[in-house]
Amino acid sequence: MKKRSVNNARRRFMKTSGLLTASMVSGHIYASKMNNSIGYSEEDLYLIGPKDGYTPEIGTLLSTMNMMRAWVINTVKDLTVEQLDFQIDDKSNSIGAMLLHLAATEKYYQLNTFQGMEWGTWGDEVKAKWDVPSGLGEEGRKQIVGNDIDYYLSILKEVRDETKAEFARRNDEWLMESEPFFQDMPTNNYCKWFHVCEHESNHRGQMKFIIKRLPE
Repeated sequence: MKKRSVNNARRRFMKTSGLLTASMVSGHIYASKMNNSIGYSEEDLYLIGPKDGYTPEIGTLLSTMNMMRAWVINTVKDLTVEQLDFQIDDKSNSIGAMLLHLAATEKYYQLNTFQGMEWGTWGDEVKAKWDVPSGLGEEGRKQIVGNDIDYYLSILKEVRDETKAEFARRNDEWLMESEPFFQDMPTNNYCKWFHVCEHESNHRGQMKFIIKRLPE
């Protein structure tokens, strides 16, 4: 019965994937080649749908996350240390800090969804590493400086590789499991990981805004 439902989900997806892909890709095709060390293949970057090694819905989610990550990387990959550290004013976050913030957010969702930990219950060692980039603010402005782009991209890749490995161990039934979460409303794992993806989209917009205002 489970196999039939997965096959049906795959067929339903394939019927609509062409329209979905066209709507999401329009206006966002980049000419530059992605660095192979980042872990993306240009051949399937813009194919939203099931992926080998993952159940259909998890693969579809991951393909969306991969595309968004590639857009983030393409936005920042040529920035210098000075540009990564640039702040518009004394209340703003730098692009470098936001990149580390993306990694911290994904790490905390890993702990919540893969290890079943309630939000904020992780140990002091985890908090010492990730709380500042997670919260940003004044401490983020003080501490997250002086790093080149390879530093940020390597951390993002390390965290994403863990997500991909954990996704491969799970199925679509897990993705639909829910608990009270956002404002104590029922929230499934799919929603949580979609939030990780759209969170990157939100901060990419901020990064592009800052880039347009970098000093000449």
